[in-house]
Amino acid sequence: MLCQHSGLIRVATRGAGLTDITAEAANFVGQAKIESGLLNLFLRHTSASLVIQENADVDVLRDLEDFFSRLVSRDATLYRHRTEGPDDMPAHIRSALTQTSLTIPVQGGALALGIWQAVYVFEHRDAPHRRDVMMHVVGE
Repeated sequence: MLCQHSGLIRVATRGAGLTDITAEAANFVGQAKIESGLLNLFLRHTSASLVIQENADVDVLRDLEDFFSRLVSRDATLYRHRTEGPDDMPAHIRSALTQTSLTIPVQGGALALGIWQAVYVFEHRDAPHRRDVMMHVVGE
């Protein structure tokens, strides 16, 4: 029988960087008691994003952040939108280059992530923020 369950987690970021939310997503799937299906995660913000990335070596996360810092300039003279500070428009661009929604298979009542994969909120603003992640799982 097809079932679905939805909810929200609020993630406190520490400023620019990646915050692991794999455990929260896994707990949500476990509470839903769905053995096989799909989990959709949706971040309700435009200056942060969601990514699946390696969880074994923190240098991967550091290198990813460093790469985006080089890719998207913080030079405020390049942007019209400056109302919310010099880091805001670059954060919007970073978000547009990544994603705000992820879909992950559920098998055996667990996230079917690879052995070295984790789910992260990728904060693109300098200051800490509270980010809402909507979760919806559907399956049997």
